[in-house]
Amino acid sequence: MKRRTLDLLLIVGGVLIAALLVVLGLVMRNNADFAKSYVRNQLSQQQITFTPASALAEPEKASSCLIKYAGTPLDSGKKAECYANDYIGLHLRESATGAGQDGATYATLGGVQREVKGRLTAATDAGQPTTAIQAELDKVNGLRETMFKGETLRGLLLTSYGFSVFGEKGDLAATVSLLAAAVLLLAVLAGLVHFLKTPSDPMVPETVGHTDTATDKTLSKV
Repeated sequence: MKRRTLDLLLIVGGVLIAALLVVLGLVMRNNADFAKSYVRNQLSQQQITFTPASALAEPEKASSCLIKYAGTPLDSGKKAECYANDYIGLHLRESATGAGQDGATYATLGGVQREVKGRLTAATDAGQPTTAIQAELDKVNGLRETMFKGETLRGLLLTSYGFSVFGEKGDLAATVSLLAAAVLLLAVLAGLVHFLKTPSDPMVPETVGHTDTATDKTLSKV
């Protein structure tokens, strides 16, 4: 094969691969921009604002992100993660502890709720006082409703955060693809210069399967 032919094949192949990387990079960048704008728009519509630094409770001040985002609107994936874990999560834990149900969640309170209802039914059937048990049930019901609302909002915010992470990964992939395309195009340019400087007749040395005729003749005489 002629050297210029090989150079031409490498140049064409490099251009095609670079074009593919550019298309991939642009698609990933478009997806990343969509993820960022979608998360920002959806979160902004909730009109959630972080508590100002001066109004943070002592447990809240232990969170670096609550201090960092204090007084700002919740409009990004990182902020959604902070609000979900360090604000909502904190107050849900405090609510459970305050109700004597330390570490409880909406799911675990279901069993507690059924147990208290069972005792209330048994006391009612037996004609026993039910005031204390009813108050306990009301407390559990209120806590479970709080947990349901808080965990639902927390889950939605963390989903938004997860979606934003995909956007960040897409942005990174787009950058890598475009940089790789740029490097490949530089290599193609260097190959094009080499192609133009190479005479039309030189051949690429073929070393694989090559047979030295003089050596063969010498060996045949032995």
